[in-house]
Amino acid sequence: MRRRLINSTLAVVLVVIAVFGVSLVIVETRTIENSARESVGSEAVRLVSIVDSRLLGGERVSTEVLRDQITPERYARIEVPGRQPIELGERPGGDVIESRQRGEEGETVTVQVSANTVSEEIGRTLLIILAVALLAVVAAVLLAVRQAHRLTAPLTDLAETAERLGSGDPRPRHRRYGVPELDRVADVLDASADRIGRMLTAERRLAADASHQLRTPLTALSMRLEEISGTDELETVKEEATIALGQVERLTDVVQRLLTNARDPRTGSAVAFDLDEVVKQQIEEWRPASRSAGRDIVFSGKKGLRAVGTPGAVAQVLATLIENSLMHGAGPVAIRTRVTGNQVVVEVTDAGPGVPPDLGARVFERTVSGRNSTGLGLAVARDLAEADGGRLELLQQHPPVFALFLSREADQHETGSGPA
Repeated sequence: MRRRLINSTLAVVLVVIAVFGVSLVIVETRTIENSARESVGSEAVRLVSIVDSRLLGGERVSTEVLRDQITPERYARIEVPGRQPIELGERPGGDVIESRQRGEEGETVTVQVSANTVSEEIGRTLLIILAVALLAVVAAVLLAVRQAHRLTAPLTDLAETAERLGSGDPRPRHRRYGVPELDRVADVLDASADRIGRMLTAERRLAADASHQLRTPLTALSMRLEEISGTDELETVKEEATIALGQVERLTDVVQRLLTNARDPRTGSAVAFDLDEVVKQQIEEWRPASRSAGRDIVFSGKKGLRAVGTPGAVAQVLATLIENSLMHGAGPVAIRTRVTGNQVVVEVTDAGPGVPPDLGARVFERTVSGRNSTGLGLAVARDLAEADGGRLELLQQHPPVFALFLSREADQHETGSGPA
């Protein structure tokens, strides 16, 4: 493209020079020739006037008197009747430009100049015109190169940007070039880079959330299958298999939930549900893990509460809190339900060291972890809670108290409290 721009610019300049240069040469040649003829004629008239004045005054007309009255490189011949012709200068050879004038006393004055003198002046003028033309060509080349670089460099840069996008690097470059059309292309590429970056971020987030969220139900399912494989009692096998099937259904719900949130994080399927059932189901699922760790899970607080939310999402949030307590805490895992205003609160606590002081509220940020975990669990749990209009908070750092706030079903009746 650069070569085409330079060639097209040069072609335009050469056409302009050819059209106007030839016209200028013709005009200048005729002007120089006419000027030379007029100059020779003027000199002949001047000499006639001088000779007339001297003859009328009775003064002598001679070569010595008239020698200084003629321009060098010109030849003049004065013919006075009855006298010897007077010649001034050297007679030119070849073609000449001549002017002949007659005076009032009958004298004839002839002035000549060699045509070569005119040709030399025309040649000098042509050299000047040629030099100007060459200067114009050089300036056109420099301008074409600069313009070509100004256009091709941005195009090369835009091509590199597009190649980077194609290779998976979606960072926008935010470069502008001062050319409206190219800046428009750069705007489109930057906007595409932003969209691709958001899409890649969403895909990576979905993959990370899926790997973390599926780990918990798969672990629980694995423990149930181990219980089945380790017993010969048919009733126990049936009981564990029924629980395992329930876990498979919840696993399917987790997958569906992740896909729904990936398409639109604000999309929820909140319904009124029995909070006790979700809490007891999670206690049953995590009881084998708690027994293996030599710990217990206790449930207290108000019973018979009905909350508004997605049961599967609430179960997943509780599973994350219980798993964190079993992994990082100590002593029994205590689950307590209570009511505050028009909200239902589920608190999960243990007797462990709690959240480090330097983390605080940052514990819900992605990749933030105090004990070499992935840092995704609490962040994903908070997203799940917020998708249903609830919230997940850290009420106390030591001992740790995490609280899940959910909307309470209107006009529900409360029952008593007691440990499970």
